[in-house]
Amino acid sequence: MKNLQQMQQIMKQVQQMQEQLQKQLDDLLVEASAGGGMVTVKMNGAKHLVSVHIDPEVFAGRDAEMLEDLVQAAVNEAARRVDEQLSSRVGNLAGGLNLPGLV
Repeated sequence: MKNLQQMQQIMKQVQQMQEQLQKQLDDLLVEASAGGGMVTVKMNGAKHLVSVHIDPEVFAGRDAEMLEDLVQAAVNEAARRVDEQLSSRVGNLAGGLNLPGLV
């Protein structure tokens, strides 16, 4: 009976952690740039781009390949930052779990 109660408590903690994490993801917004700020993107916690800014100077060179590379680099960096934030937040939340025998 005690094990069932412990399991229910753990499940309740996991559900609370999941709700907290979802809220944090909803609120997460990261920014990344490439080419010394020539391309800047903002990405939310669901890895959806919410904005892209391209410095007009990029268009002066009419180098489409460079622009593509800069956009790709900025988006990849933003995605990496989302992953980093998510990993950090999951670790912080999981540390708060009171798991019998594990903590």
